[in-house]
Amino acid sequence: MSILNDISENLQKGKAKVVKELVQQAIDEGYPVKEILEEGLLSGMSVIGEKFKNNEVFVPEVLVAARAMNMGANLLKPLMADAGVEASGKVCIGTVKGDLHDIGKNLVKMMMEGKGLEVIDLGTDVSPEKYVETAQQEGCQIICCSALLTTTMGVMEEVVKQAEAAGIRDKVKIMVGGAPVTDAFCKQIGADIYTPDAASAADAAVAMCKGA
Repeated sequence: MSILNDISENLQKGKAKVVKELVQQAIDEGYPVKEILEEGLLSGMSVIGEKFKNNEVFVPEVLVAARAMNMGANLLKPLMADAGVEASGKVCIGTVKGDLHDIGKNLVKMMMEGKGLEVIDLGTDVSPEKYVETAQQEGCQIICCSALLTTTMGVMEEVVKQAEAAGIRDKVKIMVGGAPVTDAFCKQIGADIYTPDAASAADAAVAMCKGA
């Protein structure tokens, strides 16, 4: 199984080109798509996630590892449907209306994809209506809202209210995060989960999708 270890190890080093070549080689050698994905790409990304949580690696390392993962995953995507590999859940993510910061959001997205979730990225400056519409149309189990400015945090409460008004509040979990956001604020606005960092957000999302 050494090729899968090689994929994982090169991904951790952020060697995108090598990862892409190894994934192609594994496909050519007939490894099951699910194994390449889980034991190669996702296991490597999971190591990076843990190290990031423990401050052993930082944002630049996560970004290069995620790029390597995406290059490998792009080769597998066309084969995944045929192999019956399904995402472990579906999430839509965005930075709330009035806020244009996206580094935190992008990190959470990468960590979630690294855990095998399908993530729809709505970008920045996202209105409450847009979150709710996307969740309805795409069948998302989780709406993730990010904010870096204290002035935009209030929009998260609007997202909760919009979800209630649309009648999907019992079907969709709402996750909030960002520098000024706290667990107390999450409870105060009636959202479901607050996590302090990207790796914890991904873990919480996976747990929630499994329980959903």
